[in-house]
Amino acid sequence: MDPAGTAPARLMTEADPRALLVVFVIALGVTAIARRYALSAPLLLVVVGLAMSFVPGIPVVPLDPDLVLFLVLPPLLYSAALESSTLRLRENMKRISQLAIGLVVFSTAVVGIAAWLLVPDLPLASALVLGAVVAPPDAVAAASIGRRLGLQRRLMTILEGESLLNDATALTLFRVMLAVAIATTTVGTGVTILEGLGEFALAAVGGVALGAGLGWVLHRIRMRLHDGVLESSVGLLVPFAIYLLAEELHTSGVLAVVVAGLYLGHKATEAGYATRLQDQAVWKALDTLLEALVFALIGLQLRVVVDGLGEDAGRILGVSLALLVVTILARFVWVFPTIYLPRVLPKVRRAGPALPWRGPFVISWAGMRGVVTLAAAFAIPVGDEMTPGMPGRNVVVFVAFVITVGTLLLQGLTLPTLIRRLHVQDKGGQRDVLDEAAVKQAAAEAALSRLDDLSDDSTPQHVTEQLRTWAQHRSNGAWERLGRSDEEIGESPSVAFTRLRREMLTAERDTFVRFRDMGRIDEGVLREMLRELDYEEAMLDR
Repeated sequence: MDPAGTAPARLMTEADPRALLVVFVIALGVTAIARRYALSAPLLLVVVGLAMSFVPGIPVVPLDPDLVLFLVLPPLLYSAALESSTLRLRENMKRISQLAIGLVVFSTAVVGIAAWLLVPDLPLASALVLGAVVAPPDAVAAASIGRRLGLQRRLMTILEGESLLNDATALTLFRVMLAVAIATTTVGTGVTILEGLGEFALAAVGGVALGAGLGWVLHRIRMRLHDGVLESSVGLLVPFAIYLLAEELHTSGVLAVVVAGLYLGHKATEAGYATRLQDQAVWKALDTLLEALVFALIGLQLRVVVDGLGEDAGRILGVSLALLVVTILARFVWVFPTIYLPRVLPKVRRAGPALPWRGPFVISWAGMRGVVTLAAAFAIPVGDEMTPGMPGRNVVVFVAFVITVGTLLLQGLTLPTLIRRLHVQDKGGQRDVLDEAAVKQAAAEAALSRLDDLSDDSTPQHVTEQLRTWAQHRSNGAWERLGRSDEEIGESPSVAFTRLRREMLTAERDTFVRFRDMGRIDEGVLREMLRELDYEEAMLDR
């Protein structure tokens, strides 16, 4: 559902395409620097965007809510859903639901009431709109830090699951609260709580049902194409088509996209190898591009929000900082009681030991807000002679900006230190290698059994021996990683095989290129042969 009642046809009309292109280029450059020096790209992009907003002559690039809610949010959520584990999400669904639904509603109420008390001329309905705007954390920054530092798998699952689902709750609440706030300024209109709850239920149930149904249909369609390029092309259209259809049916486009992505990601094992390789490459590149854009745009909004508030910016800044503290504390107030209060019941205590406090503390601190918060704030209609606006819009936009940037910088910059100091990094790496080695051995035994069934006297012996060697090589690789380090035992057989085969591939590749330069083979022939080598080298790297 489009929170502000706008349409995707208006996309990018407010921003100069040339300025947007410059932002893309700079954002990718900053991302490259962050990756080179193992920094958090989202945080560095926000800092650079803030600094650029002070530079004279830098064009203002307003954050178009349609650009974010239609062109950025669906593909990012869809890509994250494709990579998520449906089984792990199901195991932690109780905790994820407490954050994605309960915490969003709680934060909306707490921040809204606090804003109403701290800003005398801000109506309660508008204050609750602010609460809904800042309620959903954006786990992109938190997840990037967690993955880089090896955060415990269960904590990563909870944070990623929350980020997949909380936007749907927050945007639905935002739409309901915005309708109430605008209705207070219009004679003869009104929205009841019952109507709001009905809309919320319709959006949630309809979004899940639509996403599951379309995911099933799209999977069947892709399985009949038998064309990796075409399958990936269809996959690129999926998040936009599902989101737009869900919004047209007045259901949650966010939930529909997430559910479809989870289903298609779980069924990816049935697709061809070319589709999986292409999908991974395409979505990683698209994620990098979109994340770089949105976090750079967050910082660049400083001049926009300050100009919108004018001389009152200084007065509202203090209130914004106070609401920033309220927003951070609200997450702590919700997380710890929902985890530990149920343990007063004997049945809950018998179910297992209490969760160590370090995990809930990290979850509570990893509540950075992101681009969805700003997109929702900018989506609030300004109002004119024909269309009523929301009272206190500029205040809401300014406070939302301060909370977004404040949480990104304060919590984002300190989260790595917190993870290290609390020792919540994943210690299960050795166990993962053991599991991998065991399943690879089982797979190799199954492959060799199939080879024995298919081989007969007419099968060349050197072919079967080569296939046996490859199967044994893949099986031994993981077991070798379980022992002592390479420094202790020297180069293992699998490492030696990989090193030597990579050098052989380099020699083959150089020969192909030399023959192309000599005019002995066509460019198309070269690309086909290089593709074969690239696939093999990709397997060696894995």
